[in-house]
Amino acid sequence: MKVYSLSLLSVTPTTPAQATLLGTSQDLSSFSFYQRSSVGEFMTFFTKTVAERTPANQPSSVEENNYKAHVFRTSGRQAGTVMITDLEYPYRPAFSLLTKLLDEHTALLNNLPSASAAPSFGSASANAFAGYLSKYQDPKQADTIMKVQKELDETKIVLHKTIESVLERGEKLDNLVERSNALSAQSKMFYKTAKKVS
Repeated sequence: MKVYSLSLLSVTPTTPAQATLLGTSQDLSSFSFYQRSSVGEFMTFFTKTVAERTPANQPSSVEENNYKAHVFRTSGRQAGTVMITDLEYPYRPAFSLLTKLLDEHTALLNNLPSASAAPSFGSASANAFAGYLSKYQDPKQADTIMKVQKELDETKIVLHKTIESVLERGEKLDNLVERSNALSAQSKMFYKTAKKVS
């Protein structure tokens, strides 16, 4: 699972909507040096396009080739967040991060003079985007529900192994009891035979 891009946009309420990139962070390390520029341009174009075409207050995911854009746009603040991932990335952590980004940048979004005005993005916010981009590369570590689910799955595996070993021990004990009963019967016969002989 891979997160390629994380973006915050201002989207005009007009028709057709126009998106202005307020901040973004991209991880293009999986592409060759010569491809990074064109892939980065594609990610930016894809981000703006899906933000403009997604209805407000309707989280959605759009697939294009080997990429999936998770989009959440609000109507009140006229803002949107877009996360571009590979096709395997789960929905819940993606949308929890998008909602979190919108909540954290409420002050910035509320101070926009117009939806098309793009303020200078502070280095603290840019660092936060980069931090989220690296943290959410592994959704099981970032999403607490997925983390708990993973721990439950591991516990379930351990319990299955324990139950299997207990059942194996039970079978071995049953075999020992059968053998001891057979041995006991043989020893009784030996005793009777020895008593007759003497």
